[in-house]
Amino acid sequence: MDIVRAFRVVSIAEATSFLILLLIAMPLKYGADLPVAVKVMGPIHGILFIGYVGLAFIVGEKLGWGLKRTVLALAAAVLPVAPYFVERHWAKPVGAAGAEPQPAGRA
Repeated sequence: MDIVRAFRVVSIAEATSFLILLLIAMPLKYGADLPVAVKVMGPIHGILFIGYVGLAFIVGEKLGWGLKRTVLALAAAVLPVAPYFVERHWAKPVGAAGAEPQPAGRA
């Protein structure tokens, strides 16, 4: 699998796991006294988060992201739905339809 495609998959999975953790697991933990929901989803989300961050560096270099875009993509990892934006708008293979390669240093 191409590294950009892997990043796109991990971006979607990371954002989705974050939403599940916030909207389902946390209310189950505190509202229904079921801490097992967070015990299951927490580590899954943690692994996806680490994968997202690592792949963001690799893909950023491959796609010619500048420092600003790379930092914004990393910051997106701590916002619940921001990785969806990164996946949809920034993680396009160079030369893909509608995707213009970004010169180095530009975000």
